[in-house]
Amino acid sequence: MANKSIRYGVNLRKRERAVIKQKNTSYKCDVCGKSAVKRISVAIWKCTYCNATYAGGAFTMKTPSGETAARILSRSA
Repeated sequence: MANKSIRYGVNLRKRERAVIKQKNTSYKCDVCGKSAVKRISVAIWKCTYCNATYAGGAFTMKTPSGETAARILSRSA
């Protein structure tokens, strides 16, 4: 099957490129500190070094609303 890419509009293609880059980036692991967290499937992220598994966003490991919730929880604890 052919790669389905956005066809029309420079801004849409730029936005798609940015999202794909975020999806394929390695993120820092909170457990071991290595930059080895990769996307396994939608919203599931796994560290290839220590095998820690995280639930996150569909295209990024941490969503802005999740970071806000973590900040609020850390203040109240």
